[in-house]
Amino acid sequence: MKLIYKGKFDGNPDSIPHGEHKPGAVKFKEPEDSKKLGLIANSIALLIMIVAAAGIIIRGGFKSISILGMVLSNLTLFPHEIIHAICFKNEVYLYTDLKNGILFVTGPEDMSKARFVFMSLLPNIVFGFVPYILFMINPQLKLLGTMGAMCISMGAGDYLNVYNALTQMPKGARTYLHGFNSWWYMP
Repeated sequence: MKLIYKGKFDGNPDSIPHGEHKPGAVKFKEPEDSKKLGLIANSIALLIMIVAAAGIIIRGGFKSISILGMVLSNLTLFPHEIIHAICFKNEVYLYTDLKNGILFVTGPEDMSKARFVFMSLLPNIVFGFVPYILFMINPQLKLLGTMGAMCISMGAGDYLNVYNALTQMPKGARTYLHGFNSWWYMP
């Protein structure tokens, strides 16, 4: 993996490095309107956050919600993207626009459905599910519980990508990123 920092994203999806489309490639069925996609992702994130917070309260009480855990979850945003990046074999590009809440990695290589799902979920497992489960085992780890709950909910966009891959890609298909969209094809 070779990480290339591209700096602030200029808002133009055509400026994102990408390869040529593969013959017969099919674009993932996802909302074209970024506002609609954002609404869906934010709704999923809110629902996940409510469920995860309820788990914390049930397991450890209201005092188990940690403000520091909430702050720490925001500090995982950049490492979250780095973990996505290490799942690529070739060049991967990191973009930021923190003023508009944008931070993402992308790469022109294709990958199997399993690797795409793994790449999408790995940061959420590391920063979300593992700390949350550790809290569930030991409620004294409230910092980890809160951080984990927040990080699980922050992965809503990744979960949409996983859902699309699992429901739209046939067995043996490969996927690649092109702009803000994922495509699949049969090799």
